[in-house]
Amino acid sequence: MTGLAQGPTGRGARSGPSGVRLFGIANCDTVKRARAWLAGHGVACEFHDFKNAGLGSDAIDAWLAVVGWERLLNRQGTTWRKLDEAQRSAVLDAASAKALMLAQPSLVKRPVVHWPDGRFSVGFDAADWATRING
Repeated sequence: MTGLAQGPTGRGARSGPSGVRLFGIANCDTVKRARAWLAGHGVACEFHDFKNAGLGSDAIDAWLAVVGWERLLNRQGTTWRKLDEAQRSAVLDAASAKALMLAQPSLVKRPVVHWPDGRFSVGFDAADWATRING
C-alpha cells in the first residue's frame, strides 16, 4: 500500500511539508516523545489528533492492511485494561478489532506515522525513524 486513499475522517489524505503525517492523541506520552523527536531532528509533520478530530474507517482499513490488527490494537494501555473480559475476548480478528478501535480510538497503538515514501509505522522507535529520515 502506498498511502491512504481517504484521510482519517473520510477526506483525502494530506501530508505535512515534509510528507510526514503523525496520527495519535495529543496527551499520549509516546506521541509527545515522538513529536519532540521529529522536531529535534528538523522534521516537520502534520499531526492528526484522532481523539479530538476523529478517526475514520478508511484510515483503520489502510493501517490494518499494512500492519495487521495485532500490531495496531493497543493491548497494553489503560483503555484496554478498563474493558470487561467479554469485550477483550470478543477481539478475534481484524473486523472485531476494527469495530472496537472505531468505538474507542484510544485503543489504536500510537503513534501511527505515514511516511513520505508511503509506508506506515506504528509506535515510536528512534532507530527506525532515524533510518527513515536519513534514507
